[in-house]
Amino acid sequence: MAAALALARRGLGRVWPNPAVGCVLVRDGRVVGRGWTQPGGRPHAETEALNRAGHAAKEATAYVTLEPCSHHGQTPPCCDALIAAGVARVVVAIKDPDPRVSGRGLAALEAAGIAVTLGVGAAEAEDVTAGFLSRVTRGRPLVTLKVATSLDGRIATATGHSQWITGPQARARGHRLRLENDAVLTGIGTVLADDPALTCRLPGAGDHSPVRVVLDSRLRLPPDSQLARTAATVPTWVLTAGAPEGMKRRPLEDLGVKVIPVAADGAGRVDPAPALQALGEAGLSRLLVEPGAAVSGALL
Repeated sequence: MAAALALARRGLGRVWPNPAVGCVLVRDGRVVGRGWTQPGGRPHAETEALNRAGHAAKEATAYVTLEPCSHHGQTPPCCDALIAAGVARVVVAIKDPDPRVSGRGLAALEAAGIAVTLGVGAAEAEDVTAGFLSRVTRGRPLVTLKVATSLDGRIATATGHSQWITGPQARARGHRLRLENDAVLTGIGTVLADDPALTCRLPGAGDHSPVRVVLDSRLRLPPDSQLARTAATVPTWVLTAGAPEGMKRRPLEDLGVKVIPVAADGAGRVDPAPALQALGEAGLSRLLVEPGAAVSGALL
């Protein structure tokens, strides 16, 4: 199961709206197949492992980090694939809380005469799958707040200008967080002050970057900002309060920016609660927040 969990982590940030899952097939004490959820959420981990194992999957034990799916979506049910392959036993870390599954996958396996063991590596699996579990059970993504502060609690100079207060290792960790999250969110104040790219520039990550999300209550994102200019290649979403004017919205949408109106709070700003709900409804499971002071305060 430890190997399956390590494989599952490879999918973090790349497989939404599906969960990141790992699968290892073992027969006669030897690994015969490995798989993890592929970018975009398909193929599923079980399918990958079975394809690699081929005929060796027969009478094997499958170690899977999340209950195999049992419903027909854009791919056939993974429990059906395991049954058809003739596996003898399936060891599952945790149940899938998705109402379309929720124990049905385990029941289908048992009905086919396959031995099922549940709960092996459950704590670790809940950690790997925390974003998906949050979205399915609470309707919003798992949120990671990334803030760098000085010893006296400052995040900028006295004039409000940005200043590096972290070293290379911390900045590399920041890019690793971007790689492992479905989206990175910041506020319009940070965009106007710094014009960030919010892309992942980690060596070995290729051209992958998370969805970029801006909290922008009055739709002030400049069309010539890095975020807007590159929206056609890196998904860029703006959460704005109420129904924005077409004259503000249209130039951004023409560049590829997705404008998402959400409810406002009493001060006319984007309300964080419905904003997170909207991101969950869009399929995001893991959200990294790289905010300024205003967004940090609103979320906390």
